[in-house]
Amino acid sequence: MLTEKQKMLKGKLYNGADPELVEERQRARFLCQRLNALPATAPEAERQTILADLLHTETDAYLTPPFFCDYGYNIRLGAHAYFNFNCVLLDVMPISIGSHVLFGPAVHIYTALHPLNVQERRSGLEFAKTVTIGDDVWVGGGAIICPGVVIGDGAVIGAGSVVTRDVRPGVVAAGNPCRVIRQI
Repeated sequence: MLTEKQKMLKGKLYNGADPELVEERQRARFLCQRLNALPATAPEAERQTILADLLHTETDAYLTPPFFCDYGYNIRLGAHAYFNFNCVLLDVMPISIGSHVLFGPAVHIYTALHPLNVQERRSGLEFAKTVTIGDDVWVGGGAIICPGVVIGDGAVIGAGSVVTRDVRPGVVAAGNPCRVIRQI
């Protein structure tokens, strides 16, 4: 029999109120709180230590506080990722981010979903889909990337966009819903 965490990581319906998952979210919130509370003059090594603890791996990413996530360990970052102020990553399932990716302020990436059926939704069960972002992507401020989306290498997502479908490599895409505007 699968644990609730195992179900979550397989994209199956799971109970988010499971004590193990609640504890893991509380840990991530504590680490985000520590990261967000660091003074601007704090040594970069201190920031990187907290970030490595949150993500369960070392990274050279730079996250401008405040930053928020659900678990931390489901965020996979390539080299030189940059997050501007107020980014939120709901990493119930893996969020894979390539190298040299830039996020404007208040970018949100969601993997979490709730059932459409009202009875299932009332049960408290939820599920998730992965998000994958390629190398050299630039996501403008206030964009929302929805569960299950893949954004190809070198794409640019316009500010305020709501990305509900995959975006192919090397294009500028924007709007709500986000659509390809032109090839780069």
